[in-house]
Amino acid sequence: MKKINTSMTLPNQNGFFGPYGGQFVPEKLQAALQEVVVAYEAAKHDPVFQREYHQLLADYVGRPSALFFAKNLSKKLGGAKIYLKREDLNHTGAHKINHTLGEALLAKRMGKKKLLAETGAGQHGVALATAAALVGLECEIHMGAIDVAKQYPNVLRMKLLGAQVVEVKSGGRCLKDAVDSAFATYMADFEHTFFAIGSVVGPHPYPMMVRDFQAVVGREAREQFLAKEQHLPDYLIACVGGGSNAMGLFHAFLDDEQVQMIGVEPAGKSFKPGEHAATLTLGKPGTLHGMFTYLLQDEVGAPAAVHSIASGLDYPGVGPQHAYFKDQGRVRYETVNDQEALAAFQLLSQVEGIIPALESAHALAYAIKFAPTISQDQSILINLSGRGDKDVEYVGKLLGIS
Repeated sequence: MKKINTSMTLPNQNGFFGPYGGQFVPEKLQAALQEVVVAYEAAKHDPVFQREYHQLLADYVGRPSALFFAKNLSKKLGGAKIYLKREDLNHTGAHKINHTLGEALLAKRMGKKKLLAETGAGQHGVALATAAALVGLECEIHMGAIDVAKQYPNVLRMKLLGAQVVEVKSGGRCLKDAVDSAFATYMADFEHTFFAIGSVVGPHPYPMMVRDFQAVVGREAREQFLAKEQHLPDYLIACVGGGSNAMGLFHAFLDDEQVQMIGVEPAGKSFKPGEHAATLTLGKPGTLHGMFTYLLQDEVGAPAAVHSIASGLDYPGVGPQHAYFKDQGRVRYETVNDQEALAAFQLLSQVEGIIPALESAHALAYAIKFAPTISQDQSILINLSGRGDKDVEYVGKLLGIS
């Protein structure tokens, strides 16, 4: 296996990637988090745990996911060759199942009784409810009221899988508020509960742990691309909210200096406060949900209101390792607005017969703009992080076709 540059990937013993990360939590939660640190370090080096996890990835999730040459899209755009890493083909329809299975197995190993999480688009919630059913644990999912309305098919899926869905009606009623609500519940019962955070965010060890479980995406993609093209891709593109799908793809390519990486944030309706969630583009360092990272802040330094057409991207923070990559210049972060993402959603559906998640459509939208500007002998690998089943009703209403 290719050796990864640990100076860019391993946090220090306090969970910092450079200045970002850490454990900014109440004292009563520090012991609970340390329990997770110790348990994860043991599981990471336990061949029995790893064997069970990877067997489930193969037999339950359906890995490896396909690497697809989007021939029609590439021809239409007239520039670089575009490949899609088909995480949308996973069981439950997105990349989220990669880490929820790991978190569920770890919770079971620790003797916890319940899995607890937040969700925005609902894909993390569905994946966690699925994993909870598989391993025999209770499951409680907190979801903002706005997202409940936008992503109701996923709410039904979670309930069918046996999860309790808590609709959060406070604050902005979106992902940040769901995280706040889930954290409050965790503080009340951390002895019996495992907080299965849904991205590479939160206090240490979650940014590292979720990344490690998602790294299978990049390992597979690297091997698959080499087999097809006999060289590495020139560009990697993935959407960034919290940043788990992007980190999962980027991780295996960090030492390949010739491979350029682009994370795509939501520009929403505009760059006015409250109308976007472009954290790395317009934010500044601050503390949120137990971590020090880039953060969209209001005039008094509190987390700002955010918006994205994609519920999974409307978060005012970002994973601390992404913040570190921005400062180091290893990853370039760009933006795509709601209308560009909606157009990309339609284009891929009509040209390739693949309906993407609105989150993934942000990465596609940037590639649609970028591919024609580079030569046909260059290549772009996009992480198609999820499928659009959850979005079709909402998109239908926006387009007036429902």
